[in-house]
Amino acid sequence: MNSSQSSQLYSGLSKEKLPSHVAIIMDGNGRWAKKRLMNRINGHEKGADAVRAIIETSREIGISNLTLYAFSTENWQRPRAEVEALMSLLIKFLKSEQKNMMENSIRLSMIGQIERLPEKVQTLVQSIMDLTKDNNGLRLNLALSYGSRAEIVRMVRMLAEKAKKGLIDPISITENMVADNLYTRDIPDPDLLIRTSGEMRISNFLLWQIAYSEIYVTDTLWPDFGKDEFIGILKEYQKRDRRFGKVNT
Repeated sequence: MNSSQSSQLYSGLSKEKLPSHVAIIMDGNGRWAKKRLMNRINGHEKGADAVRAIIETSREIGISNLTLYAFSTENWQRPRAEVEALMSLLIKFLKSEQKNMMENSIRLSMIGQIERLPEKVQTLVQSIMDLTKDNNGLRLNLALSYGSRAEIVRMVRMLAEKAKKGLIDPISITENMVADNLYTRDIPDPDLLIRTSGEMRISNFLLWQIAYSEIYVTDTLWPDFGKDEFIGILKEYQKRDRRFGKVNT
């Protein structure tokens, strides 16, 4: 894309009204592959290209936080061969992007049950998080082995344990205390939630955090999702009237 095309694409996009946090349910890799009579793994491989494009676009335009739903707690129920292939793809992706993260000041973080991931994945994720922890550009949050209900149960247990030890009074528990005991405690709630592939469901993703997120569902399958459509969705987001339950006067 040349500078003229880039300028035209960004025309009408306000830097001041960008969402601070965009969360994406990346859906449709399998269907993309099936439509082309290909193996599901080929769809996941192609989906990695879309991940790179959206990370680069987010960094380029100045979005602070990008959360990608990469692997859910329910995904462990998929065939073992597919799960193993997904973990191998994850390792390959992270290794290939490590240099880019450092060069572009991208900070990697993770939400989810890291203890359930294969040891080599845990080790790699932790090493890159340590390496990039002082980067101050885009924060890339990967939801790996993540499920919102499991996250909420974990939070309840943590608060119950504190109450049991007399550290807090149950009657004093507030929304802020709940938020402080979630995986996302140091990340602002998503302003915008995008789901690809046209499915009209949340799929156990950030149930607490998206209470007032703007939601955009596109029929595009994830491997076909790219910069142009992403920018178009951001422009649409900027037209929405976010009232958070209030009435504008």
